[in-house]
Amino acid sequence: MESQVRGGTRWKRFTVVMVPSVAATAAIGVALAQGALAASFSVSGQSFKVSADELHGNGFAQYGAIDSGYTLSGEKTIHPVAVSSFKDATIKNLCQSVVTPNIPILGSVSLTLTAGNSDDKKNQVSADNLYIDVADLEAKGGAVFHGIDIGVAAGDTGADKGGKGPGMKGGKEQANPYGFAQQATGADLYGVQQTAWATTAGTFTLPGLKMKLQTGTHECY
Repeated sequence: MESQVRGGTRWKRFTVVMVPSVAATAAIGVALAQGALAASFSVSGQSFKVSADELHGNGFAQYGAIDSGYTLSGEKTIHPVAVSSFKDATIKNLCQSVVTPNIPILGSVSLTLTAGNSDDKKNQVSADNLYIDVADLEAKGGAVFHGIDIGVAAGDTGADKGGKGPGMKGGKEQANPYGFAQQATGADLYGVQQTAWATTAGTFTLPGLKMKLQTGTHECY
């Protein structure tokens, strides 16, 4: 089975993911209020942008969660996210950028990281047990999902439950294992542009890594 999406669609319209995820996030909020879920690790007060020419992943799953953290002025806050996970993935021409505003004298300062700009998969970025906490995503070149299941319980996406993904993060993650999720044996995304709050991986290999600091706003897209 193959599901295909073309054009500049945003995550809230991306294979009907975000509408069910909103319901899942509401369920998470109830569980948090009742003390049923432990607090997650705290994310920084800065989201970051990531772009890639291509992302090819095996063992895909996605579910709703909440990231707790801080604003840049130190207040506590939370962010609803869609957690996209892969057993393993390769990424062509990865770019990651984050802008720190209001630095005395300097103003804004941008940190940009690039890696894996090669047609040879051996020289592209690779990761295993990859989790990306996404706030917004656009696949300008479209996306193809292989063997997709939409509407599975998030807690059943791991191999230990017969699922296709790497399973939920676990630990103190703020996510409802009985909430909505989707999974696929594989996923191919083209022209990726996304805003994220966190990325974690078992290993993350970055051939041709380059990092640059610049004054002003210089983002991946």
